[in-house]
Amino acid sequence: MTELRSKMIKSMELRNLSKNTQRSYLEAVSGLAKHYKKSPDKISKDMVEDYLLYLKNGKRLAPNSVGTAVSGLRCFYKHVVCNEENAPDYAHRKTRKLPTVLTQEEVWQIINAPENLKHRLILMTTYSAGLRASEVIVLKPEHIDSKRMLIKVEDGKGGKDRYTLLSEKLLKELRPYYKTFQPKTYLFPSSYKGKGLLCYESVRSIYENAKKKVGINKGPGLHTLRHSFATHLLEAGHDIRKIQILMGHKSLSTTMIYLHVSRETLSRIKSPLDLFAPPITTDDGEEV
Repeated sequence: MTELRSKMIKSMELRNLSKNTQRSYLEAVSGLAKHYKKSPDKISKDMVEDYLLYLKNGKRLAPNSVGTAVSGLRCFYKHVVCNEENAPDYAHRKTRKLPTVLTQEEVWQIINAPENLKHRLILMTTYSAGLRASEVIVLKPEHIDSKRMLIKVEDGKGGKDRYTLLSEKLLKELRPYYKTFQPKTYLFPSSYKGKGLLCYESVRSIYENAKKKVGINKGPGLHTLRHSFATHLLEAGHDIRKIQILMGHKSLSTTMIYLHVSRETLSRIKSPLDLFAPPITTDDGEEV
């Protein structure tokens, strides 16, 4: 690890940035360095601006991705090398696309695709509890509350704890898994010797391989299972505020996006044209 990378990680840790944010910011800085084949502290402001334009117009990255790169480079130049002049201060308008949602049948196919029991249970837990990838990999056996049928999520996004659902079907399969493997630290520990925590790439690969195996092409990323969890609860008639709590969303507006992707919920709404009956007239033009 280079001195600059180590210094940036330390700076981000002190600012209590999430692991996902840290990873994205590091990728932004390393991308800049690789593009110019120079150490990022030796790159000029004009080069930083040209690189951001390259991401936008050359690579045609989405506005959200460019915005993440801007934030990562700003963090590096402002807090790591103390070069305020190089720190980009452009505000990128974020776009909000509707998330992809799988049908319940497709989710079930994906869950049952892996032959490895642990992989299958990782997918089942992610969907049944609406977890983020970063949350499922840090689950511990003591987080499973079988008496109250809840799963405790510690230090979720924003550093907040919350409770979410424990599925009866999941609990039924977790019990023999626990007896067989007897996990001591994490519920789904890494299989590699000396590594207790699964990495994000591992759980992403588990999901992508399962999806490929059953021939499902839509729904990129494990987060699709979380989107599907919220949408399926909404379609089952559950209150959106309760779904907000289960998802750990700070704002209700974030949860409201699932109203737009729930086709079943939308299809139950009648068009105003169908809510009234036009007056019936006789051949003489008189209303009946």
